[in-house]
Amino acid sequence: MSELMRDSEVTEALDHRHWRVVLGRIHGTFRTGSFTRGLELTQQVAAVAEQMNHHPDVDLRYGSVHLSCVSHDVGGLTARDVALARAVSAVVDELGVEAAPTASQALEIAIDALDIPAVLPFWRAVLGYVDEPAPAEGALPALADPAGRGAAVWFQQMDEPRPQRNRIHLDVSVPHDVAEERVAAALAAGGHLVSDTRAPAFWVLADGEGNEACVCTWQAREG
Repeated sequence: MSELMRDSEVTEALDHRHWRVVLGRIHGTFRTGSFTRGLELTQQVAAVAEQMNHHPDVDLRYGSVHLSCVSHDVGGLTARDVALARAVSAVVDELGVEAAPTASQALEIAIDALDIPAVLPFWRAVLGYVDEPAPAEGALPALADPAGRGAAVWFQQMDEPRPQRNRIHLDVSVPHDVAEERVAAALAAGGHLVSDTRAPAFWVLADGEGNEACVCTWQAREG
């Protein structure tokens, strides 16, 4: 139950009415319509999670509940997460709650740097962030909000100065089945395509002044 699963394996195992894999987590958004109904859903999810001894992160708002889960002890998705998602799906169906699976997204900020060890301590201090735990071998350094709310910040190695190009860009991770729609909307809103050579892993877009953002999915990253 602690063996890491590929994003594609998890995606195939999930109930697509409720869940999407985004940035290494299972995400689900549920339209409850009121705080009271959202609390009811949250309480039932909590009861199921306690029985399974595996717990999601919960964001309870006035009209919706957002759930996400990952196996923190191994730093990725496992069969435990899939089992919890299936159990929560049963609760959602029993309560008749509307799901919005493609509403999920996750934001990262990428900083291009020539000397990552020199600049990373500044960003750690100014943001009040901590180092991401147990990065994968060869992974680039990253910082995380210890409260789990703010966007992650990661550092991309530069080979030479690029004075005519921005050095901070946003990575917007979305469900794999809405990425092309998001890209099209950004282009229609005045943006332009910088590169799609790595799509569907990510598309590099820019606004009219050249400030960049990447629309990212889990696809084309495995192996």
